[in-house]
Amino acid sequence: MFPPPVEKLLRILNASGYQAYVVGGAVRDILLGRTPREYDLATNACPKALQDLAAKHNLRSFPKGVAFGVVSFVVDGMPIEVATFRTETYGLDAHRPEKVDFLWALEDDLARRDFTVNAMALDLDGRLHDPFGGQEDLRRGILRAVGDPDERFAEDALRAFRACRFAAECGFTIEPRTLAAISRARDRIAGLSVERVRDEIERILLSLYPATGCELLRKAGLLEAQCRARDAKQEQMVPVLPELARLYGVPQNTRYHTFDVWRHTMLVLEGVPEEITLRWAALLHDVAKGMPGVRTLNRRGELSDPAHERLGATMAREVLERLRVAPDCARRVVWLVRQHMHFPVPEEKAVVKWLRRLALDFKDREGLAEGVGQLLILREADLKGGKVEIRARLRENARLKELVGDVLGRIPFYPADLAVKGRVVAQYLGEGPQVGAVLEGLVQEIQEGKLANETEVLVAALEKRFGKKKNQFIHKENDRRWRNAEK
Repeated sequence: MFPPPVEKLLRILNASGYQAYVVGGAVRDILLGRTPREYDLATNACPKALQDLAAKHNLRSFPKGVAFGVVSFVVDGMPIEVATFRTETYGLDAHRPEKVDFLWALEDDLARRDFTVNAMALDLDGRLHDPFGGQEDLRRGILRAVGDPDERFAEDALRAFRACRFAAECGFTIEPRTLAAISRARDRIAGLSVERVRDEIERILLSLYPATGCELLRKAGLLEAQCRARDAKQEQMVPVLPELARLYGVPQNTRYHTFDVWRHTMLVLEGVPEEITLRWAALLHDVAKGMPGVRTLNRRGELSDPAHERLGATMAREVLERLRVAPDCARRVVWLVRQHMHFPVPEEKAVVKWLRRLALDFKDREGLAEGVGQLLILREADLKGGKVEIRARLRENARLKELVGDVLGRIPFYPADLAVKGRVVAQYLGEGPQVGAVLEGLVQEIQEGKLANETEVLVAALEKRFGKKKNQFIHKENDRRWRNAEK
C-alpha cells in the first residue's frame, strides 16, 4: 500500500515501541485512488526520540520545526515528514502556531486537523482510523471542518483558502456550516502573508476545477480580503483580488456574448491547459471590462468595452506585482492580456507582418513561437467561452495556427535565424554596428519575399551590394570572437 521507504520508517517506529501512522492528504489520495505526492507520518514519539532513531538506523534527518514537533527524514532518497501528536494554539500570526503542546493519542491529534477528509490515518497494516467520518464525506464529495468550523478557521486562516483549493482539486462541495465559517473568518486573512495567499491561489488555478475554486473564493468574500506584504523596510496591507470579484454580474453585449464577464472568465479559465501562465492570463484577460473609461455604448446603443486590453494589461501588471507572482510569468501574462484582441486574417502576408510586430517583444524565435502559441490557445478558449457564432472564427484560428507554424519554420524574424552570420557580413564591411544593421535589413527583405533565406542567395546579395570582400582573411582572434558570439 505504501512505498518501501514509508513502510521502512513505519516498521522502525513500531519496532521501537511507538505508534506511527500515515496521515493527512496521503490517506485522502489513497482512498480516492490517486498516487500521493508526499507522505506525512504522525507518531507518539517525541522529536528527540525521532532524532535518536534516525541516528541509530543511519537515516538522514533534520529538525524542520522541532519546536512544532516535526522532524524531516530522508529514507532511501525519499523525503518523509514525521510529526509528534500535537495540538496547536494560534495568536496574531494567522497561519503559524505560537504554541504547540504534544499529545499521546492519535484521535486527539486528528481532532486538530482542518477537514474530515484530511483527518484520517492508516497504520502499517492498512487499517483506517477515521474518528470524524472523513471516508463518508470523501465518498459524498463533501468538505467539512473537523468539529467547530469557526474554531478551525480562527486557528489557521489559511484553511479558508485551502478549503477552496481542495474543492477545486477534487471537485468537492463545501458543506454550508463550513462555508459560512469561511466568510466569518475574513478578518483573520489580514494575518496571512501575500506569498501564502498567492501560493494557494496558484494551486487553485492549476487544479482540475479552477472555476469551482474561484467561485468559492468569491462567495466567501476572500477575493476582497486583505493580507500582509512585507519587504525589508516595511509591512503593509494589500488586497487579494478585488479586481476579479468586480467582474461578477458585469453584463456584456448579448449580440456577441452569452454570459456576463465573470461567467465568461471562468469558462476561459477552464478552457486553457493546466499551465500557470495561461491560467493567469485567462483569469485576467477581461479584467478591465466594465471599468469607467472603458465601458461605453456603441453606435447601436449596445454595451461595449473598446480597447479594454490596454487598461487590462495595466491592471494585470498591478495584480501580479502585488501578489508577487514570478516576474517571468507576470511579464508574459501582461503581454498576453495586451495582445489578446489583435489577430491578423489567416493569410501569409498579414501573418508575417503580425509576427514581425510581435517579434519586437521577444529575444529569439523560441520565445516568439512560445508566446504566439500561448496567445492562440488563449484566443481559442476565449471564443469557446460563450462567444456567439464562433464556428467560422474557430476555423480561422486553426488556420492561423497552421500558418504561424509554417511561417516560423521558413522565415527569419531575428538575425540569428539567417543562413549567414555576422562574421560573413564583416568580411565585406568590417566589424562594427553596420553589421547588425545589414543583418536586420536581410531579415526584412526575406520577410518581404525579396530574398530567400539560403546561404548562396544571401552571399550573392552581399557581393552585389558591397563588392569584393574587404577582409579575405579574418584575424584568428576576431574569428574566435565571432564564433563565441554565435554560440
